[in-house]
Amino acid sequence: MITLRGITKVYKNGSLEVQALHGIDLHIGKGEFVAIMGPSGSGKSTLMNIIGCLDVPTSGSYELDGVAVESLNERELARIRNRKIGFVFQSFNLLPRQTVLQNVMLPMMYAGVPREKRRERALELLRRVGLSERVKHRPNELSGGQKQRVAIARALTMNAPVLLADEPTGNLDTKSSREIMALFKEIHADGTTIVLVTHEPDIAEHAERIITFGDGRILSDRRKGSGGG
Repeated sequence: MITLRGITKVYKNGSLEVQALHGIDLHIGKGEFVAIMGPSGSGKSTLMNIIGCLDVPTSGSYELDGVAVESLNERELARIRNRKIGFVFQSFNLLPRQTVLQNVMLPMMYAGVPREKRRERALELLRRVGLSERVKHRPNELSGGQKQRVAIARALTMNAPVLLADEPTGNLDTKSSREIMALFKEIHADGTTIVLVTHEPDIAEHAERIITFGDGRILSDRRKGSGGG
């Protein structure tokens, strides 16, 4: 599903160069639930942005669901983000003036899905995440956990095979975090590939496989129930 070979990322600021990733080789199979851990500055978010086609590597190759991503132009990258990847962010990234329903319908609007089908699909997903009663509310009327549920519903609208979650529990209390991780497990059980970035060990333990980053390199790759991988 996701194959990275020799991925490097160098950021330039005038004459200063900072290498964020050093030759990353990584394969994530279809239907896996993977957590990527590491401290701030370890390179995990840079890697997530590359996997999500939000950024491009300096060198190396990236294949997503059989597509050579490095060969795509901006329009093709936008299309693959819309069709192949669902995104969940720490800050929720909801549009404040739009209702819950409108926020969830948004990716389908960009994809040209007819309005009635958009509405039907969004309502179905909001039921699934337990927010049927909140469809007319705006984000500022919701708790943090409810906002993240809206973001998850939005990420699922296009039936994307991959869900990327960047610190999805970072702004949530313990109870909401548990509820969100239970929801991710349900989504994973349906066959979705999930890649979760976190710095919290207890959150990472919900995944089947934990990859630890440090200084732009993979330090360990452990499948649950085994000593290494």
